Amino acid sequence: VGPGLAARGRPPEIPPGWSFNPSAWTQRLPVIALAIVGLLFSRYLAAYQMEQIDGVWEPFFPGSAADPRNGTEEIITSSVSQAWPVPDAAVGAFVYMIEILTGIVGGRARWRTMPWLVLAFGLLIVPLGIVSIGFIIIQPIVIGTWSTLALIGAAAMLVQIPYSIDELAASISFLSRRKKAGRSLLRVLLFGDADADEGDRLTPVEHEFERSPGAVLKDMWTGGVNLPWNLLVAGVIGLSFLFTRLTIGASGAMADADHLLGALVLTVLAVAAAEVCRAARFALVPLGLALAAAPFLFDGDGLHIGISIFAGLAIAMLAIPRGPIRERYGTLERIIR
Repeated sequence: VGPGLAARGRPPEIPPGWSFNPSAWTQRLPVIALAIVGLLFSRYLAAYQMEQIDGVWEPFFPGSAADPRNGTEEIITSSVSQAWPVPDAAVGAFVYMIEILTGIVGGRARWRTMPWLVLAFGLLIVPLGIVSIGFIIIQPIVIGTWSTLALIGAAAMLVQIPYSIDELAASISFLSRRKKAGRSLLRVLLFGDADADEGDRLTPVEHEFERSPGAVLKDMWTGGVNLPWNLLVAGVIGLSFLFTRLTIGASGAMADADHLLGALVLTVLAVAAAEVCRAARFALVPLGLALAAAPFLFDGDGLHIGISIFAGLAIAMLAIPRGPIRERYGTLERIIR
């Protein structure tokens, strides 16, 4: 018996109490498309690391004045990259390929027919997103320059996170329900199953793409994901702190602290953009307070102190409102605060 056969062909496709299907193609295609972008960028950078091409495109960051290479070339040949036994960009390309495959495989009810695959899909994206933001953090701090392609790739990776969390949450919730019902957790994980009340929730299969392009794109953009105005403003403020070296002349440990905390703000917002994980926004409160306190710890000047206090307190306060939750999530709604 292959994975999923225990529940294949048994509707419904929507989890109990949910208002949408987290395994629908409109939910998965944005993640797959962004993974393809990551694959292309990683393969391009790996070609330089393996000396298959002579240079890489870099429009903004020239790198060190003493080094003829641009910022991207310096980063992908740095000691951090060379610490890997193989080209790290090639490893990234390999992971993106696996992500694309795990995104494509499985039907519209795979949250319950193939839980193992959904867990693998989600667990590829979330750690890879953390690694990507970690690499962005160390670029100016450890290596001393930036890479445009790495910034774009990290942004694409962060956008994938909220679009994958809802399906992961649906599968974990399903496994929990079946375990409470006395089913073998391992068997359900590997072969799938069905909720006991399925017969009361039978619904016709929705033809996702037999609609107007606008309706399809709306589902792809908004299904289970939204960033309310308050969190969007917090994100803009956090993003600005990545570039205080350029905007207000920050340097040394002060600039490093700004960069680190700004990147962490963006990471938290990537998770909180998923409605089912909106409570993650509360992590912005300590991050905002840390931004406000940083100039006192790292000898910031008067201008930096004023900006940091205002911006840090603003981020902390903007984290309080939850914002709209458009979809329904069954028993998981108790954690959406």
